Amino acid sequence: MTHPFRFGVQISALPAASWQQDARNIEALGYSSIFLPDHFSKQWDPQTALAGIAAVTERLKVGSLVYDVDYRHPVVFAKQSATLHLMSGGRHEFGIGAGWMATDYVEAGIPYDAPGVRISRLEEALQIITSMWDNKRTSFEGEFYTIRDIVRAADMGDAGRPPILIGGGGKRLLGLAGRYADIVGINPKMVEGKITAETPADSTPEMIRKKVAWVRAGAEKAGRNPDDIELNSLTFVTAITDDAQGLREALGQRSGMTAEQVADCPLFLTGSASEIRERLEKRREETGISYIVIQGGDEAVLESFAKEIVEPLAGR
Repeated sequence: MTHPFRFGVQISALPAASWQQDARNIEALGYSSIFLPDHFSKQWDPQTALAGIAAVTERLKVGSLVYDVDYRHPVVFAKQSATLHLMSGGRHEFGIGAGWMATDYVEAGIPYDAPGVRISRLEEALQIITSMWDNKRTSFEGEFYTIRDIVRAADMGDAGRPPILIGGGGKRLLGLAGRYADIVGINPKMVEGKITAETPADSTPEMIRKKVAWVRAGAEKAGRNPDDIELNSLTFVTAITDDAQGLREALGQRSGMTAEQVADCPLFLTGSASEIRERLEKRREETGISYIVIQGGDEAVLESFAKEIVEPLAGR
């Protein structure tokens, strides 16, 4: 199954004086979604911002890329996400992950457990959240959470439950995503708890294919059809230009990749509009990645990308 192309925009905040119109502009440009990350750095609170954006738009999906499981209790996640999904008319994409940014934990005084512990906690949280979406009452007893006969998060009726988006870069987390997620973000690993010069090298074409295989294996193990999962990538550098070689070489020097690897890395979309379209189509054919999210903040980039990439490819 080939999923049609979708395109989203990630923002950390919008201008306080114009955020309503800015959100409507992103919708009018043809983007499918707006996402916010979940950190304690200089950004808006994602849950508050997403509710506001949903209220002033009509079609735009609103999502988290991604919530950190350690920042809220799963009962809170279940209630808030169900409420947002209902109030937005079924437009919430619930993204969640095991957490990675060490400075968040240090600054907030939250214990920064080993990755395996955080992934185990994420799986327990997902069991609670999905049960609270689907069942009248939920009880659960695990290593990290104990829930006793708690009522359903909300009756979501025709809206159904929010699609689950899980982002990750390691084998165990992507296997878990294959078992639970409707959308999977294929990301580089953040083993040091921060982005380093070596981080992009974990997203070479070879590594992307390996990561997708981990997702598919997890889905098959759970008795799911891996082709039903929509695969997502987050881009950090977007540059539509007829002369991208210098930029690719500079990005390669900083990341330990060749210029050609940079050109074919999902973290970077560089080159002419026709080349970017061709690479996205080829990547979808080879890996299944069809849901592309670029960074917001530069209106000219968003407009150019919408005209040259989104308009020709979205929905196809």
